[in-house]
This record gives sequence, structure tokens and C-alpha cells, in this order.
Amino acid sequence: MLLAVALVAVSTSGPLIAATAVPALAIAFWRNAMATGVLLPVALLRCREELRSLDRREWRLAGLAGVLLALHFATWIPSLTYTSVASATALVATQPVWAALLSGARGVPVGRAVWVGIAVAMSGAVLLTGTDLQVSGRALFGDALALAGGAFAAMYMTAGSEVRRSVSTTTYTTLCYATTALVLLVVCVVGRQSLAGYDAQDWAKLVALTAGAQLLGHSLFNRVLRTTSPTVVSLSILLEIPGAALIAALFLDQRPPLLAIPAAALLVCGLGLVIRAGSRGTTPSVPVE
Repeated sequence: MLLAVALVAVSTSGPLIAATAVPALAIAFWRNAMATGVLLPVALLRCREELRSLDRREWRLAGLAGVLLALHFATWIPSLTYTSVASATALVATQPVWAALLSGARGVPVGRAVWVGIAVAMSGAVLLTGTDLQVSGRALFGDALALAGGAFAAMYMTAGSEVRRSVSTTTYTTLCYATTALVLLVVCVVGRQSLAGYDAQDWAKLVALTAGAQLLGHSLFNRVLRTTSPTVVSLSILLEIPGAALIAALFLDQRPPLLAIPAAALLVCGLGLVIRAGSRGTTPSVPVE
């Protein structure tokens, strides 16, 4: 039941962003700033000693993770203004593929089954982007941003996994979100993105986005990991793709081209192979959308 609630929470991310009449980078800033506002008092109350004891390496890695998370949001959230929620959500979900490629680049052995899954997933991604190209070049640009968002998410999780070896979830998440918010604030100011003046409905959507996808979804996935196999959790996270597409179809009237459905299915199958072959006995990459 908790897993189902978490999936619904993260599935609302793409549709909520697409429905919010706020600049994309401002959405990215506010969801991280609001999340930091919730987590910071908790961290100061419960993790004060840990914060004081962090060494330079831990601060540096937490800061790097925050910068990479900012890059993830700065690419994926704008992608939703160019392509459909279904395509953007499917392509940003290629995070396990990028994580496997990063592991290979770092000298970690990558099994044959993982490579097969990567080939299947990327075939689905190519087919999906080809379908969007028939729609418009604008959609193809959005697909490229979503793929970049998936790559930055994998880099973020790689850096974060190093910090999590010695730092608690609350402390790490607070530092990471705070860094992300600060980086995005600078980007918004330099880029003259409007950070205020929204109507009440848009503020409500920003709060819902933060409370649902950013806080509730992540917290419940981490809670479920105490009693459920990491592989099962990782595979279930892939249900965010059809979940987000269904919500977008019902509430935003976004219906993807017919060919996009088998393309997304092929991509999901490939991601499933990568996760099953590569994440046995490990903690899955909780989505950051």
C-alpha cells in the first residue's frame, strides 16, 4: 500500500509541472527551496552533532550532488514545455542505463545481461524520439533535454551514494536540496526568471509538487526498502512512466502518438533488464522527478 501511494505521488510530478504556469527554472528552485524549508529544522533538531562532525570530503560530495541535482532539474523540468509528459517521463527514467555506463567508465564490471538491457532500452528511446520527431523538432529538443536529465540524475545518485556511506538520509538530503536551491536561485536571478507574482493556483501546485513527488514519494520509497527487495522497488518505480502518461491524458488531454506506446514499452522492458541484472542486493536509485 505504501509503495502504491509513493508511485502515485511521483507520477504526479510531470503532469503538475506541465500544468503549472510558472517558468521552468523557477519551478525547479521553489520545489527544492520548499523541501529545504521543511527538512532544515528537522536536521538542526535531530542531526546537529552529525552536521558538526562532517569532514571536507563529505561536504564536498554533498555539494557536488546538489549541483548535479540542479542540472537534472534544469534540464528535465524545461523538457516538459517542449515534449509530452509521457515522453519526458519515459526518457528521464533512463537513469539506470546512465548509471550502468558510469559504473563501466569507473572500472566496475558490467555484466552481459546489463548490456542487453541497455541495448533494448536505448532502442526504445531511439524509437520514441523518432516518433516525436514526426510530431515536431520542438518535441525532439524536449526529448534531448529529458535524456540529459536522466544522465544528470545518474551522476547525482553516484555522487550521493558515496556520501550516504557515512551520512544519514536526513542530513544528506537537507544539504543536497539546499545546495540545489541555491544554485537554481543564482541561475534564476541571472536569467531574470520571475520568482514571484504567481496566482494562488500555481502556488498550490508548487506546494503539491514539493509535498508529493519531492517529499512524500521519496520518504515512502525509503520506508518500503526496509521490508521489500530493492530490485522489486526499483522495478515498481518504472510504473511511474504509464502512471504519469495516464494522469496527463486524463487531466491535460495529452495523448501520445500510437507508435509511442510500443516504444515506451520497449524502453521499460530494457530498463527492467538493467535493474534486475545490476541492482541485486543494492539500494535502488529513488527517482528525483
